[in-house]
Amino acid sequence: MNKMKTHKGLAKRVKISKNGKVKRSYAGKSHLNSGLSPKRRRSLRRKAQAAAGFKKRIKRALGNSG
Repeated sequence: MNKMKTHKGLAKRVKISKNGKVKRSYAGKSHLNSGLSPKRRRSLRRKAQAAAGFKKRIKRALGNSG
């Protein structure tokens, strides 16, 4: 059986923390930001956690068994 390949598009967008949390960026911050409030722009800089239902699929696509 062949080895499972890492999904490179997903690997560029998420990171797995040491404790197994899946960290992702918020969407909607690449352009047209002048209409956003400063508070909203600051909050988009932070990282978010992926939803619990996606964690297993994301880890499998990245090749992480943990």
